[in-house]
Amino acid sequence: MSNVTCDLGVSLDGFVAGPNQSLENPIGEGGEHRLHRWMFEQPEANAKELEAITAAGAFIMGRNMFTPGRGDWDLDWTGWWGDEPPYHAPVFVLTHHPREPVEMRGGTTFHFVTDGIESAMARAREAAGDADVAIAGGAATVNQYLGAGLIDELRLHIAPTVLGAGERLFAGLAGLDLRPAGASSNELVTHLTYRRP
Repeated sequence: MSNVTCDLGVSLDGFVAGPNQSLENPIGEGGEHRLHRWMFEQPEANAKELEAITAAGAFIMGRNMFTPGRGDWDLDWTGWWGDEPPYHAPVFVLTHHPREPVEMRGGTTFHFVTDGIESAMARAREAAGDADVAIAGGAATVNQYLGAGLIDELRLHIAPTVLGAGERLFAGLAGLDLRPAGASSNELVTHLTYRRP
């Protein structure tokens, strides 16, 4: 069976998004620049890690990662990524509000799953075939999958910054057992890989 992976940009104090997420600040105030500088300023130095982020055969994300909206859908909204999102594979969005699939250029189709994390995982595994499934975020979604023991490899990309508030990784997950499996760094990021025992 293929692996379930997760890549997250995270601050030194454990936040994957800053405070006050909004349309103008999708990763919260200060989040985009401070957490992801390494992606945009050093793509060559971090090429292996960047390639791994989008290498899965299917993705799962929470609704908050797909849209700033709450409640009923704005059917004109098709995600943060423009006409050709970077996934190039099926993406299963966890939500409480049904919506028809949204097909985008480049092979990305967003499917909206209303019956929980296990259902989304089953659908993503089927869509991915022998390829990996990636949990794309945000923090609440990743924490649910970690708590259920469904992430095989967690890859953290730690930015040398402190956000002080926002969406925290590992919230409510005391006693989680992970084993170190790799590390590398440069001046903008430390890449840490953990696996389930």
